[in-house]
Amino acid sequence: MLKLIPLPAFEDNYIWVLHDAHRAVAVDPGDPAPLAAFLDAHGLALAALLITHHHRDHTGGNSWLRQRYGCAVYAPHNAAIPAVTHRLHGGNSVNILELDLHLEVLATPGHTLDHISYVGHGCLFCGDTVFGCGCGKLFEGSPAMMAASLDAILALPDTTRVCCAHEYTLSNIDFAKTLDGDNPALLERERTDRDLRAHGQPTLPSTLALEKATNPFLRFHSPDMTAFAARYLNRRNPDPAEVFGAIRGAKDAWDG
Repeated sequence: MLKLIPLPAFEDNYIWVLHDAHRAVAVDPGDPAPLAAFLDAHGLALAALLITHHHRDHTGGNSWLRQRYGCAVYAPHNAAIPAVTHRLHGGNSVNILELDLHLEVLATPGHTLDHISYVGHGCLFCGDTVFGCGCGKLFEGSPAMMAASLDAILALPDTTRVCCAHEYTLSNIDFAKTLDGDNPALLERERTDRDLRAHGQPTLPSTLALEKATNPFLRFHSPDMTAFAARYLNRRNPDPAEVFGAIRGAKDAWDG
């Protein structure tokens, strides 16, 4: 049975680790130090790294970790990502035989053009595509591109554990309440997640069911979010990509 661990890194990153008490796989190790400390403390061999996109806070540990542990490094096709041994795109699969772990690769561009996500073992390792009650900024992609990526995620089982790369949940809840403040599921999530953070615990992983109920960026097909977008855009009957774009635009303005 594989155990899932979120390792804090930098100010608000998580490095996700799956291990069987002997071998481990890690996702997006921007800082190698907390991962190496965890592996050494638990006597774990590092079988592979899974990289979602090229940003340095997700790839900064690649070269050092590969040199130390001789691990495989799976990543999207982007020459900016160092130490890659296996280049991936959407529709590929990853089989890590040492852990009997099979993962499907989803193309999830939007935050960046090269962004991919990994699905398997009941988990979605989504990097900066989805956050707790939020989503990543569109640094390279378009609203339509990100909406298509989110539709691919929405098609996964509701029980999927959503393993995001940053602890942004409470701030995202504060924004979500400006659009959806009467949503009882959102208000209950706020109570639960504030308590978790008050006790030094992560709010993640969440579940896809919880994100569908509370995350405005995953509710861009809903009548409530469509009505918000119509007001925001001053246009009747916006399509789903336009609804998503309105929510993203409102969040960007709210971030100031």
